[in-house]
Amino acid sequence: MSTESAATATAVLFAIRKATAEDVPTILALVEASVRGLQAGDYSPSQIDASIGSAFGVDRQLIADQTYFVATPVDEPTQLVACEGWSYRGTLCGSDTACITNGGTQRSASVLDPASDHAKIRAIFVHPAWARRGLGSLILNLCEQAAHAAGFTRLEMASTLTGVPLYSLKGYVEQSRSTVPLPSGEDLEVVIMNKSL
Repeated sequence: MSTESAATATAVLFAIRKATAEDVPTILALVEASVRGLQAGDYSPSQIDASIGSAFGVDRQLIADQTYFVATPVDEPTQLVACEGWSYRGTLCGSDTACITNGGTQRSASVLDPASDHAKIRAIFVHPAWARRGLGSLILNLCEQAAHAAGFTRLEMASTLTGVPLYSLKGYVEQSRSTVPLPSGEDLEVVIMNKSL
């Protein structure tokens, strides 16, 4: 099956819609399942415990901005199996409580300029039971298209160590490494990656 056919097959199996505030509890459960199930090879158990709800969680600003998406199986529309967002604001990664900007450890609600700034790709999480079915690629592509439609030609993300192989395949290039401080006092290493559209 060609890549295009595989993407089409995935699109037929899954529906993607904008997240709502009512989705937040289910998204939080999805994030926890994803982190515990898919990132254990790259982060320690204590890092994972401390990151859930802080570094890994929901940034409600994206939901308010209508730039956060959830995926459901078409035959099970209430079951969220993946989520991701993009942002036209300065915050690079994290949840409501633990975010970083490129070069700082604070939230930034400032609106970015598409002519000079990178749109931010934010927080792809896939439920482990639904991993390796093209969902990450599908929802990433949607976010890239939405950012491009808003006038952005450059993208930036803070990838988990687990996500680097996928993003590299999708044209993202490592620029630097950074850390997200965790409530436990530990740090979570992330990889700053860029892509031009």
